[in-house]
Amino acid sequence: MSLSELKAPRGAKKRRKRVGRGQGSGFGTTAGRGNKGQKSRTGNMNIAGFEGGQMPLQRRLAKRGFRHEGKIYAIVKVSDLEAKFEAGECVDEAALKDKGIIRKVRDGIKVLGNGELAKKLTVKAHKVTSGARSKIEQAGGSVELLS
Repeated sequence: MSLSELKAPRGAKKRRKRVGRGQGSGFGTTAGRGNKGQKSRTGNMNIAGFEGGQMPLQRRLAKRGFRHEGKIYAIVKVSDLEAKFEAGECVDEAALKDKGIIRKVRDGIKVLGNGELAKKLTVKAHKVTSGARSKIEQAGGSVELLS
């Protein structure tokens, strides 16, 4: 068998419907559009999303999402520090990445006060909430703010 002997399977090739080509074609006169009405006219608004002049659904609904103009911090909880670090360790960006607590630091690290802390740690972060700061200091640790 050669390329010149290949044929398309039966039913694969379908002829185009030629409308408006006389009565004998079966699609003459109205060309399959029916009689009268907006949809029978040329230039009708038969486009996706058109709702007869009513405000279309895609314009009625609010757009999704928003652009965050502020800074985006890598979030660290006090409970994560309790679970992953030993007493006396220094908590900084490299240590947090090694322990798998954060993946990417965009604009800095922010420590939140969720959970409890009983270990003495030295925390180096860009932002620390007042609750987190008090928990770290009550455990005997210290907080160092990075610029």
